[in-house]
Amino acid sequence: MAAAAAALLLSACSTTPLQPTSPVTVQPPPAAEAPVVTPRMQAARTALDAIVTQQDRLYRVAAPLLINNVDLCRTAARGLLGFTAKNKWSYPGEYADAASAVLGYDDALRVSGVLAGSGAARAGLRKGDILVAADGKALPTGPGAETAAAGVFAPLVSGRTQLSMTIGRNGQNQVLKVPVTRACAMRVDLANADNVNSHADGGRIAVTRGMIAFAGSDEALAYVLAKDIAHNVLGHTAVTRNTGAVAAIIDNVTRVQPDQAQLAGAGNVKPLPANLEVSADTLALYMLARAGYGVERYKAFWQRLAAQYPASVPNGYMAVHPNLAPRLTAIDKVVADIKAKQSAKKPLVP
Repeated sequence: MAAAAAALLLSACSTTPLQPTSPVTVQPPPAAEAPVVTPRMQAARTALDAIVTQQDRLYRVAAPLLINNVDLCRTAARGLLGFTAKNKWSYPGEYADAASAVLGYDDALRVSGVLAGSGAARAGLRKGDILVAADGKALPTGPGAETAAAGVFAPLVSGRTQLSMTIGRNGQNQVLKVPVTRACAMRVDLANADNVNSHADGGRIAVTRGMIAFAGSDEALAYVLAKDIAHNVLGHTAVTRNTGAVAAIIDNVTRVQPDQAQLAGAGNVKPLPANLEVSADTLALYMLARAGYGVERYKAFWQRLAAQYPASVPNGYMAVHPNLAPRLTAIDKVVADIKAKQSAKKPLVP
């Protein structure tokens, strides 16, 4: 009886038609919410994009002046690899987010600029390359990496003709042999200020975005850079005892957000005497010619600057460089000398 019941049950199960079922719908996982970009964050991203663009231009215009004037830079020439590197921690506050969003930066140092004509450029180092190691020594990451890496490179470059560098590119590591290049060892930075000025403290140069806008052309911007390089080579900030005051200005204006209160006046920088200005013009003109820039419009540029921003403007260039009249006659003579030497194919040396 039990067996018959079991058989009946099985028979019933096997002959009962299956009822249609509703199709199963698989729900996709919830999408991750996009991070909220506040107006302040967006403003920082826009500002950083403009800063990087202007810094790249300064570096490009300065490159031939620094590379082609080793003979004239005297004791200011050094062995350089020819690149700069930053990570997101190189920028403060919301600008760290901007560096990640705009530049793709994270904890690792990435090449932020390559000096044209340098060993880094010849070795094929590219903007955006990740710095992994130098001579097999791992390079620092995270906050403070930019400063720490400089301490790693300095002893390695000293007395060397070439440095082995491991870099990351497209997800893979590769080793580059980077020649050490002799160049004028000047750091050239953007000054985040709208006044029309530039600053040289003996080893650094900072050009305001206001001066970049006023200059307009690359050639005119090269005039400003060459003049500051010449002041540094000739030690003029030390002679005039302006080094500390100018260094403080550069420390401020090269921040992403300078202290605006410090930009109101000349920052206790004493005006340069005419003889120092003339000597700087002379060296600058030769540097420009050796770098491939024209020198014919050099005089007109400074006349235009003095006319629009005279020495009475307290935070302007002419307030610290007021002696234009003695410079003009000297400029004419130096330009004529350079042209004569170029025609005669003589060395361009003052």
